Amino acid sequence: MKLPYFDAAAVRAAAPWPTAVAALERALADGMDPESDSPRLFSPAPGGEFLLMPAQGLGYSGVKALTVAPGNPARGLGKIQGIYLLIDSDTLAPLATMDGTELTAIRTPATTLMAVKHILAAAPEGAPQHNNEHPQVLVFGAGIQALNHLRAAHAVLPGARFAVIGQRPERVQALIGTLAAEGITVRTGSTVDVPGADVILCTTSSSTPLFDGGLVADGAVVAAVGQHGLDAREVDAALVLRSDVVVEGRASALREAGDLIPARSAEEWESIHPVNLQELVAGKLERTPGKPCLYAGVGMAWEDLVTAAVVYEGGTRE
Repeated sequence: MKLPYFDAAAVRAAAPWPTAVAALERALADGMDPESDSPRLFSPAPGGEFLLMPAQGLGYSGVKALTVAPGNPARGLGKIQGIYLLIDSDTLAPLATMDGTELTAIRTPATTLMAVKHILAAAPEGAPQHNNEHPQVLVFGAGIQALNHLRAAHAVLPGARFAVIGQRPERVQALIGTLAAEGITVRTGSTVDVPGADVILCTTSSSTPLFDGGLVADGAVVAAVGQHGLDAREVDAALVLRSDVVVEGRASALREAGDLIPARSAEEWESIHPVNLQELVAGKLERTPGKPCLYAGVGMAWEDLVTAAVVYEGGTRE
C-alpha cells in the first residue's frame, strides 16, 4: 500500500491558524503533558546537523526528521528542511508522511500565539485593556517564522497593529508586500517601537539580544521563540529578571532555553517552577502587576504530533 504524503500546500490548507491553535489548546486540556515530551536528538551532518523529534500519544505517534544547514540561507535555500512520519500508536504502523518544514512553519507560530493569547487574558485586574483590544505587535525577523507569526497574530489577535524589524531591508519589504497582498497591513519598525509595544515576537536566529530589555513596557508580553540552544539569545538578562516567565515545558527550557539559563541558574529555575503551557491553558498563570511577561519557546515534538494529526485527519493527500 502506498503511504500517503501531504505536501507543503496540503499541510498549510489543513491547518489554518484558528484550527491549529484550537488543536494545541485541546491537546493540553485533554492531558498532553509538556514535561513528558521526548528530548530531541541532535547528530552531526555535513555542514550542519540532523535533528530528530519523536513524540507519542494515545492515537498517534510520530517523528520529525530535519536537517539544519546554517549556510543555506546565503545560498537561497532553507535553513531547515525535513519530513514528518505519522504512526499508529496501537500497531506502530506508518500512516503517512508530510512536509516537515511546513509543519514546523505552522506549529511554531500557532504555539506562540496560543501562549500570547492566554497570557494577555491573564492580565492583572486593573491593567490597561487597550493591549487586548488593539495590541501593538512588534516582530523581530523577516524570515518564514516572522511571516507566519504575523499571519497567526492577525488571525488570533483581531484589531492588532503590526510593525516588523529585520536586518535586511529588502527582506522586510518583501515580507510587507506579501502580507499586504493578503490584506494584512504591516509597517517597517525599529527599536524605538519597543517601549510602545504590547506584544513583541522574537523570531530570529540571533545569538545576541535584540533590544534593551529595560525598554519593554510594564505589562507587555514578549515571546522569544526563534532560537534554541544554551548559547543562543534573543532577549537579555535584564528582561528575564524583571518578567513573569512562561515556558513550553520546564524540562525542555532547562535543556535548550539559552534566553533563560544565563539569567538564572538551573537550580534557581527549578525553585521558581515557571508556568508551562499546560498550566497556562488551564488558567494557572498569575501575572504580577507592573511586570512584563516573557514566553520562552524552543519547539517541542508534541506540537508537531498534534498538528500532524490535524493534517492527517483533514488534509488532501497524494
